Amino acid sequence: MAAEKNSPSEDASASKHAKDKSGEQPEWANGLKQLYDSVVDEPLPDSFKDLLSKLDYDDGPDEASKGDLG
Repeated sequence: MAAEKNSPSEDASASKHAKDKSGEQPEWANGLKQLYDSVVDEPLPDSFKDLLSKLDYDDGPDEASKGDLG
């Protein structure tokens, strides 16, 4: 059995299911966006900052030149 590809009109109609008949996004979409935004706005934990500092220190000029072969 061969897989059928959706026509552009079928793809467009499938994406319309994410919106209600009035053209607005469903209520859950707003909640999901608010959750995403709140996570993005959270400060970086100190443990992550420490890890990034260690990685930056390890990638200093001495370490970077060791990888150069030519």
